Amino acid sequence: MSGGIPEAPPVLGGDRVYRIHWVLGTDRLRAVCHCGSERIFEDPVELWEWLLAHPDGHEPAAVPAPSPGPAPAREPAPA
Repeated sequence: MSGGIPEAPPVLGGDRVYRIHWVLGTDRLRAVCHCGSERIFEDPVELWEWLLAHPDGHEPAAVPAPSPGPAPAREPAPA
């Protein structure tokens, strides 16, 4: 790096890593638990109580089911 934007620090992972993100343009915080559950809060005390209460009230983030694509085009059978 030479005078540009600094590189992002490495991201931690593990069984007890919590993430808190400020929701841009609001007074809200998004909490992300190590189990993948997420929730938006306005009160940081409630946020930490929720995070530290794991697994009470935590549901893993739902993974959307893949939508079926369009059916493949069929060619007419030879006569």
